[in-house]
Amino acid sequence: MIDLKLAPYAVLLLRVTTGALFLYHGLVKLFVFTPAGTAGYFESIGLPGALGYLTMLAEIGGGLALILGLAARYVSAALVPVLLGAAFVAHFGNGFGWSNPGGGWEYPAMWALVQATLALLGDGAHALYPLRRR
Repeated sequence: MIDLKLAPYAVLLLRVTTGALFLYHGLVKLFVFTPAGTAGYFESIGLPGALGYLTMLAEIGGGLALILGLAARYVSAALVPVLLGAAFVAHFGNGFGWSNPGGGWEYPAMWALVQATLALLGDGAHALYPLRRR
């Protein structure tokens, strides 16, 4: 049985945690790998370099939106394909384990399922712009 009083706070915790992780990953691409370096990596694995810029934007913008609770249900749903792309295009060839050299597909696949779960659960407590089901 789900505790309906505490469930919105569980969603809040999951939303803020994943938002912070997205923000971190996007900022690493921006400030450490640089936009040009990120685009170059995407090109090196056979993807358009522009997808690197879009991924940075999705991670930074999506992370902030999740932390603040801005249409979090839709943001979470929109991030699922980004994570599945990371899992199956960038990491699948490295095997399952995230601790494998180059990182396996385990972590981004799990993260995609977490985002899908958040999309199903809704915005949670303290969302600035919650979208209610009608």
